[in-house]
Amino acid sequence: MPTQIIAAGGLVTNPQGEILWIFRRGFWDLPKGKLDEGETIQTCAVREVQEETGIVDLQLHEMLCFTNHTYFDKYLNEEVIKRTYWFHMSIQNLQNGIPQSSEDIEKIEWHALNTARHCLDNTYDNILEVVEKYRLKINS
Repeated sequence: MPTQIIAAGGLVTNPQGEILWIFRRGFWDLPKGKLDEGETIQTCAVREVQEETGIVDLQLHEMLCFTNHTYFDKYLNEEVIKRTYWFHMSIQNLQNGIPQSSEDIEKIEWHALNTARHCLDNTYDNILEVVEKYRLKINS
């Protein structure tokens, strides 16, 4: 049975309703990261978004979903399952953010769902699932 890693992240929206995207290792992604010992899932999600994007004053909303994804962890030298808990977050004031280069994040962009085709066409299935949960939430 592979080791399970718990992570959390956010789909962040700005006052214009645009979504925060990060570009890392050739793909568009949403900010996320591993849970630290003694940390709540919610605290982890906010911390990781702040660390990876430089975006501050995040308002945490409801959990959208969780995703599972299996990969080989070179540090643990084994196959792991990463379960990521995804939250909707928002900011009140427009911010550009600062890509965390130590995490290979090259750029940060804000896009409305109808202008994010280039992101959606070059992302992971898990991220499409999170975006779809958000789309269903705002259209319900």
